[in-house]
Amino acid sequence: MIGCLFLHGFTGSPDEVEPLARYLQERTDWKLSVPTLPGHGEPGSLKGIHYQEWIDCAEGELKTLIDTCDEVYVIGFSMGGLIASFLAAHYPVDKLILLSAAAYYINPRQLARDIKRMIKESFSGNLQDNELFLRYKRKIIETPLTATLQFRRLVSFIRPILHQVEVPTLIAQGELDGIVPPKSAEYLYRTIGAKQKKLMLIKQSNHLICHCEENTALFSQVLEFLMKR
Repeated sequence: MIGCLFLHGFTGSPDEVEPLARYLQERTDWKLSVPTLPGHGEPGSLKGIHYQEWIDCAEGELKTLIDTCDEVYVIGFSMGGLIASFLAAHYPVDKLILLSAAAYYINPRQLARDIKRMIKESFSGNLQDNELFLRYKRKIIETPLTATLQFRRLVSFIRPILHQVEVPTLIAQGELDGIVPPKSAEYLYRTIGAKQKKLMLIKQSNHLICHCEENTALFSQVLEFLMKR
């Protein structure tokens, strides 16, 4: 049996990776695990949460899959991509998928474009329908400063060990991402120690790459990469 662990991003929830999980569930008989990291989800409280708790949660889910499956794949989105990389460096993971993985964060130019677009939509009365605006609003208003510091510490903790990742790795990144810049994907591609690795840039995707207009093509590539022997 094949097991597949999905890890969502900072301040996010399993909904961020749900479209890909559903795509794989419909086409395989794999055992899927899509946990909610501590302090996340609805309702969620990140106050007082240490980044090690996110790692511990992911490790626990992975160990369960390793104990019950012949092969295990890990898919991580944004912050979840960094945690997935940590797991791949320390556990017998067979393949790794990194989606908008946050080795770097905040793309100032794209973020400025997103904000400009949001301002335009505010004049036309459509701002409350803008999913990107709602996510930015939540991150700014509901995220404690201490949680943001824990996220930064997580990135600082994991980046130095990325070269230890040696399993086949697919890296996908949206070119219109205002949260994680394309240079993050390029850095991961250069730094990860895997001999078999692939970088995909999705032209019309923002940060929520599993919800982008080109997600079907992306999911097809992910499945092909995972099934390739």
